[in-house]
Amino acid sequence: MIKNFLFAMALLSLALAGGCAKGGSGGAGISVVVSVPNGINVLPVSQSVVLTATVTGTSNYAVTWTISGTGCTGSACGIFTATTPGTSSTNAATATYQAPATAPSPATVKITATSVAEPNTPGTLPLTVKQVTVVVAPSLPSSQSLTVGAGLVQQFTAVANPFNAPQSFTWSVTCTSGTNCGTISCGSNNPTCSTATSDPAVFTGGTPQSGVLVTATSIVQETTTNFGSAAVTVVATRPPAGTYAFQFSGYNNSGQAVATAGSVTLAANDVTAGDTITGGVEDVVIDGSYHQYTTVTGLTGSYTPSNNSNNAGTLTLSASGGPTYTYTAVLTSSGIIRMIESDSNGTGSGVMEESAASTVFNSGAQTFAFGFTGVDSAGNRVGYVGMLPLSGSGTISGGLADSNDNGTASSFSSVTGTYTADATTAGLWHMALTSPVTLDFDFFVAGGKAQTTTASGPLTLYAISTDSTYQALSGSMVYQVPLSTSTCAAPCYNNAAFNGTSVSNLTGVTPTVANSSNVALIYGTTDGTSSGTGGAGNFTNTFDQDNNGTILSVQAPTTNPNGYAYPYVASSSNTGRYIFQMLGNPAASTVVAPIPFVLYASGADRGFLLDQSSSAVMTGTMDPQPANVSYTATWMPGTFAAATIGNSDSGVAPVVDNLLFTYTQLSTGNVAGTENPGNVTQTGTYTMSSTGTGTVTLTAPAAAVYVIYAIDVTSLSGGNSAIADFMMIGSCSPQPCTSGTPSSVIFAQQ
Repeated sequence: MIKNFLFAMALLSLALAGGCAKGGSGGAGISVVVSVPNGINVLPVSQSVVLTATVTGTSNYAVTWTISGTGCTGSACGIFTATTPGTSSTNAATATYQAPATAPSPATVKITATSVAEPNTPGTLPLTVKQVTVVVAPSLPSSQSLTVGAGLVQQFTAVANPFNAPQSFTWSVTCTSGTNCGTISCGSNNPTCSTATSDPAVFTGGTPQSGVLVTATSIVQETTTNFGSAAVTVVATRPPAGTYAFQFSGYNNSGQAVATAGSVTLAANDVTAGDTITGGVEDVVIDGSYHQYTTVTGLTGSYTPSNNSNNAGTLTLSASGGPTYTYTAVLTSSGIIRMIESDSNGTGSGVMEESAASTVFNSGAQTFAFGFTGVDSAGNRVGYVGMLPLSGSGTISGGLADSNDNGTASSFSSVTGTYTADATTAGLWHMALTSPVTLDFDFFVAGGKAQTTTASGPLTLYAISTDSTYQALSGSMVYQVPLSTSTCAAPCYNNAAFNGTSVSNLTGVTPTVANSSNVALIYGTTDGTSSGTGGAGNFTNTFDQDNNGTILSVQAPTTNPNGYAYPYVASSSNTGRYIFQMLGNPAASTVVAPIPFVLYASGADRGFLLDQSSSAVMTGTMDPQPANVSYTATWMPGTFAAATIGNSDSGVAPVVDNLLFTYTQLSTGNVAGTENPGNVTQTGTYTMSSTGTGTVTLTAPAAAVYVIYAIDVTSLSGGNSAIADFMMIGSCSPQPCTSGTPSSVIFAQQ
């Protein structure tokens, strides 16, 4: 369980380090200590704080107060608006300090309390005065714009920094390239936003146009920095017209494994009717029976007056001569669709995103790391991970692969095969692995259209098995970023390539228990060395695991006399294959041995995971956290599209959520939103630690506690940041993970 005392300890350290100070003891043994509530000595401009001067060594508790600063004089350093004398050791002297309207430079002022009984023993306290800045979420980097459908609503929230500034704002909309671009309201008590409010703002898109600014202005009256904006483009339809790839996995009503993958073309219509799907291709595998449908039509959108959120809708895919599937969908700010099945055919979850340009994939030799999950011909869970060098001319050679079939692990080297584009359907490719394993796949070119040569937006392919060896085997192939150093030529995936913090998600089953699941989230740190036993580096684990309702929360051991508790080691070929020790608890009084996982890297601190020994067949991914980042609760606010990923068992009940995080103060914020199926309202709170771990505690629709692990951070204007995505699992306190109730990994993205 994530320890919620982390923030309290942080406050305590602040109090010890800078929240109080005292002067010398003097000849009479008199001393003065000046303190501030909670030990927080950062104050927003124009705001007030009550300071306390505690005098010891005398019965005269009176003090005189002064303010000074190297960057200010007089009232420019601030003023005292009220003071009270000290009358006893339990009724100390106080002063109400009000910061100036403009922060001095340097920003530190010194508060001095001088004992009336002994003037030579003053107590001092440094206070940092900061201008108020505002971050609006959701918001994309300055080069991008959030899309909002005409007539649809998008919720916005704002945070004023520093965090102890008033969290109240006045909202406005500016049309810079047209008129009637949209309206904003701030709740039933303030529909016109004419006065300050802390309610989340609701923007309704108007006439389609670009250059729209949604602005929140802090109630702290400043002149230049007390507002934040989000750039918006109002569009006629959302998502935009174009070609999209998708994949889905789940189970039908008979408990048989189902996997689908495909590509469709969306033609823009309007937000009332949604986008018309004019054509596409879909591969469907049900219980080992493979079918391909080359004519797919349908609709995405289907917004109604009762559900007109910019971030939610429905998706319907109708295959000519085949099935029709309906999904409840949530959309991220960048247009990625996450969905769960909402018809009567079964359950499962999937993702859809716009395809990369046709010139991106196969533009030359490209290597892909992959992770596939499904079931074998006997219905047992199976996983594959590996890397495949694609030549750019249709051949595959020198590949690597590892598998786990119901606990039986195998490793394959020198994997070879071929791949070809479909003769009639653009975006569809066929891949045949011929040695030492024989497997046939189709794959579809998905996202990553920005670049393929950096870790930012790597190209992704959605793959699905087309033969009868497995009942449903599907997953993703991600472009492997070439790494090189002065001492190591590309691909250079050695121990040093993994040197940072990461979040891993794992999903498996408990084979002896019907309708079970085994999920875990891991916060790990790799040290980038080979100084451990056997040339291994050190992988520090902190994790939360839910095995069919049995919860295990393990903090990273501070010492381990037996050497590295969780080593990792790269293969000697440096091609991207690693062995990581994860989970377990080797530092416990009763040792629980870690599980060896094979990882195939797609980038530094990133890749696909597969356990090598367990019949749970745990599969997942590792994703890097940004370097040198200290997370804060003020980065969390925004609208997140959340959905179940990696359905490990037919007993898992997938969900999609449209979550809204808002900020109050002191590391705790509020959570609201809508959960499907059922279109039910969610309410609760959240916490966030500096490592990106925290909790979501829901009070509705039922009491539930989730642990959350933050991953990416978006850099915004003004030096501000926002959490872009995170993972979460139920921690069963008291719901939803009662023993026998499967849990799942949920991925959330702004």
